Amino acid sequence: QVQVVESGGGTVQPGGSVTLSCSASGTIFLINDMAWSRQAPGKERELVAEITSDGNLKYVDSVKGRFTISAEKGLNMGYLQMNNLKPEDTGVYFCKVRGYGDYYAKFQDDYWGLGTQVTVSS
Repeated sequence: QVQVVESGGGTVQPGGSVTLSCSASGTIFLINDMAWSRQAPGKERELVAEITSDGNLKYVDSVKGRFTISAEKGLNMGYLQMNNLKPEDTGVYFCKVRGYGDYYAKFQDDYWGLGTQVTVSS
């Protein structure tokens, strides 16, 4: 019942910018974490950035200073602003939220979107 949907991907020239959006909806009680991951062709998926409900931000070293993750209160809507894009940033970008499915849950679950393609090419 939980749905996570990414949007905003496309093709951009090196040095350009793209902002991705992530919408989480459905039967989730509380979201404590939102993260963006990416998977380049032929490579493993890697964590790019994450934001927690208490305001902590984390980035993989390769995107520090270029990418900015943000989210609305409640983390039901989030964004990944990507500046000064490089060809190696190309890949499918996935949004994942972590939270409690209901009031009685003792542990959190992860919910993934299907991804959005970002292509950085001349």
